[in-house]
Amino acid sequence: MHIITQKRIRDAQAQWPQASTALQEWERVMKKAEPACFTEMKAIFNAVDKVGHLHVFDTGGNKLRLIAKVEYRWKRVYIRPVLDHDDYARGGWK
Repeated sequence: MHIITQKRIRDAQAQWPQASTALQEWERVMKKAEPACFTEMKAIFNAVDKVGHLHVFDTGGNKLRLIAKVEYRWKRVYIRPVLDHDDYARGGWK
């Protein structure tokens, strides 16, 4: 998959350095992955949920939420915000 807006991953790594390795691993796995649907994505990333048209990935030991729009047909992942648990729970990203 081609990841669009990787800068958001870098920004999250700077903001939450304790989750840097987990974000780096998510990025590495995502770049190699070629899922054709959500079911296949769920097989790759067990901690992913679908909320409307967006995918919510739990990363960093369930401390961060990486929100993305996934275009399976075009093999693209558009990263929206990366939030900590508190910001995610407030729901402003919806």
